[in-house]
Amino acid sequence: MNPYERVFRRLAGKPVDRAPNLSIVMGFAARHSGIPYRKYATDYRHLVEANLKCCQDFQIDMVSTISDPCREGHDLGAEIRLPEDAAPSFSRIFLEDYGDLAKLKVRDPLKGERMLDRIKAVELFQEKAGESYPVLGWIEGAFASASNLRGVNNLMLDLIERPAEVHNLLEICAEQAILFAREQVRAGADFIGMGDATASLISPGHYREFVLPYEKRICRAIQEEGARVKLHICGNITALLPEIARTGVDMVDIDWMVDFAGAVEELKGKAAVCGNFDPVDILLQGSRAEVREAVERCLAAGEKDTFIAPGCEVPGETPRENMREIARALEELS
Repeated sequence: MNPYERVFRRLAGKPVDRAPNLSIVMGFAARHSGIPYRKYATDYRHLVEANLKCCQDFQIDMVSTISDPCREGHDLGAEIRLPEDAAPSFSRIFLEDYGDLAKLKVRDPLKGERMLDRIKAVELFQEKAGESYPVLGWIEGAFASASNLRGVNNLMLDLIERPAEVHNLLEICAEQAILFAREQVRAGADFIGMGDATASLISPGHYREFVLPYEKRICRAIQEEGARVKLHICGNITALLPEIARTGVDMVDIDWMVDFAGAVEELKGKAAVCGNFDPVDILLQGSRAEVREAVERCLAAGEKDTFIAPGCEVPGETPRENMREIARALEELS
């Protein structure tokens, strides 16, 4: 059974030879392949090379285009930093005031430098491994994009003081996300990951108002294009799980601070669950035995459509033997 078959059978709740490993590798993939992170994040050929090597060396079951949260923002006009050996980041707030909203125009992803680079990564993954691995494209959710452009602190205040302007911004961000996702699906993405990390900072009531409608719209557009949706919200999203269950996504990543059994139960019949051991305490700093125990706990808490991974990105300096232990544990315990 190859990774493509394993992932789609598991998603449908059908028997598989082992639970799929969906570890998110970014900095680790670049480091494992000896590629400076700036090249990994700006040249799709390096990203594809490093990601494929990681998947093959550590039995990861999905190739991924994720590298940083700055692709849409960069092409919309925001200034970003591109360090040699760290992830790109925003260097200043792009939207200082909502009076500047008129300057924010949705871009054709095929004409955006960094969005196009990700689309090319999808195409190359499909060419090199599309029959063997599912291909994961990536977008920022509308709320995450809004926080990138407006600044997290500003956006948190705006939810209270300027909600109408926030919705105007979210409309633009959602439209950009849909266009970017569609081009990735047309290039060959089987899944689109939607990163909406800032949503973990708000209440269920604010999530219902400012996040849920846009995630639902983006999800529906991706599924209508023929791909599946994987929602990734870092942090403790326990209180948000009932709302997340209403998004319509196919899979939800669960970070390590959320009770995994509780998340599996809350999302049962609504979305597959992926997670969720601590990527730092267990994977980076723990022993092989601790990694194995963590995988076993996640398997025990899961259902027939549950996927296994650290709760968030694999740290770049993670010992290779700990990464191999994930694969060994899944092989033996499944």
